[in-house]
Amino acid sequence: MKEFNTGKRIVKYVPNYVVFDLETTGTNYKNDSIIEISAVKAKNGTVTDTFSTLVNPQCPIPYYATRVNGITDEMVEDAPLLSDVLPRFLEFISDSVLIGHNIHAFDLRFIYKAAQELLQTEVANDYLDTLYMARQCLPQLTHHKLTDLAQYFQIDTTGAHRALHDCVMNQQCYERMALLQKELPI
Repeated sequence: MKEFNTGKRIVKYVPNYVVFDLETTGTNYKNDSIIEISAVKAKNGTVTDTFSTLVNPQCPIPYYATRVNGITDEMVEDAPLLSDVLPRFLEFISDSVLIGHNIHAFDLRFIYKAAQELLQTEVANDYLDTLYMARQCLPQLTHHKLTDLAQYFQIDTTGAHRALHDCVMNQQCYERMALLQKELPI
């Protein structure tokens, strides 16, 4: 497989964006499958639309994945296939800047691979990874997991590790970190 043509990783706050998150059968984008895709669209920092669907991976979901995200084989049994979901997701994100937690190393790799294999297309959206942003804005934290950030900002973590809940949580963390980022020396 050829290397992916991607957008640029940006580091400064943008007010119009799409936060997205995936749940998968494992951590290896080359061998594992997407089982949930969710996104929230924001204009001027306010959520204006959402996208969320389970995805049938056409394989059993490993026990360890279900333990993390709570998604079972029964839940995805009648869900659409990724080949049906991916075009709708790409239409939803359009050319928006993508925001996500650890998307540089994880979520984007799954999306790039799926877009290339299923649609023979590339996803060239610029993106901002809130993991990098958190390390910059909150160096005093010992861990920078999304739930750690949410707890720091006193954002409800109920439903963590389900894609839509993580999108909503991350959108709120992103907006709070943007305020901190403004105070940092250039």
